[in-house]
Amino acid sequence: MSTHLLIIDPQVDFMDLDGSTLPVRGANADMERLAAFIDAGDTRIDRITVTLDTHELHDIGHPVFWRLADGSRPAPFTPVSLDDVEQGRIDVAQAEHREYVRGYLRALEAGKRFGHMIWPVHCQIGSPGHAIHPAVLRAINAWETRTGTPARRVLKGQNRFTEHYSAVRAEVIDPRDPATGTNADLVASVAGSARTLVAGEALSHCVRATVEDLVTETKNASSLTLLTDAMSPVGGFESQGQAFLRELAAQGATLCTLAQCAP
Repeated sequence: MSTHLLIIDPQVDFMDLDGSTLPVRGANADMERLAAFIDAGDTRIDRITVTLDTHELHDIGHPVFWRLADGSRPAPFTPVSLDDVEQGRIDVAQAEHREYVRGYLRALEAGKRFGHMIWPVHCQIGSPGHAIHPAVLRAINAWETRTGTPARRVLKGQNRFTEHYSAVRAEVIDPRDPATGTNADLVASVAGSARTLVAGEALSHCVRATVEDLVTETKNASSLTLLTDAMSPVGGFESQGQAFLRELAAQGATLCTLAQCAP
């Protein structure tokens, strides 16, 4: 049985370590356990895919993109609604983007998965925080050496005008940018595997969005196994993470710990 390990955004900026910009409580321990799991799995893991959140400083999810009514920048973890923009409580920093942002927020709110959130600057390309957790990178390198198979890296989030939690597609697809549409290669790699093990950060956002979109595309939740002690939610979003796990289990996905799910 072919086993595919999908690791979602195992990046330094999401680790609860000094210097990380968007730490998720428990993430470092998650990734240490995952690295040991990869080592123990050896050649029984047939394929590894790693997704990487990838942003510029000027990004719709970062404070520099926005301005409050008094001209100051909003703080991280500020939610933004269409009504906030319409009523002038918050605005874009560059006026030429205002009409686009109104349409973006309208489409995002119609989708009803996530509202818009301003995050701390994170996973900026070229920064230390963009890197893969060191223990996970070491384990992947060792797996590549033993198996002679390269792990696949999938970058997401490079379009600064749309949030891109899911590795399958952006939350709002930009018709000018094909990279925001469905990643058919990723979908095919999951659809072509008898079993896909899913780990990564954060449970409440990028793991959830990626898995939901994969199920939508493949119509097959039963091939997915979520490694529940290799993923943690963003603080304040714990209930959303647990609700997602319950929903996936109801659709036929397997939930298990790393110890329970030997490759």
